[in-house]
Amino acid sequence: MNQRHLVDEYFAGFRTGDHPRILATLTEDVTWVIHGHRVTDGKDEFDGEIENPAFTGHPVLDVQRVLEDGPVVVTTGEGRGVSVDHGPFRFAFNDLFTFRDGLIARVDSYVVPLT
Repeated sequence: MNQRHLVDEYFAGFRTGDHPRILATLTEDVTWVIHGHRVTDGKDEFDGEIENPAFTGHPVLDVQRVLEDGPVVVTTGEGRGVSVDHGPFRFAFNDLFTFRDGLIARVDSYVVPLT
């Protein structure tokens, strides 16, 4: 499985809330840095953030660009979700995936609210 295919699997898992599908793309010691919000270390913490209790349902994620350079895949796009406290919202995102031994070892996520 190539890196872009694993990134596709990762996003497909988020769109449907499929935890095993997402976790299968990750190293055991994966780090997820959601810049300005949270850092998770390891699959267990990552799994706990997949369906954050502050949100309901599954996000709509439209990946618009994918760039690959060596062990790194960068995606940009827009999404929609529903906040428990504030209702529907839109956002732009940029995720930088760093690979090690054929799996995602680090995810750097940048999320910007849209009006």
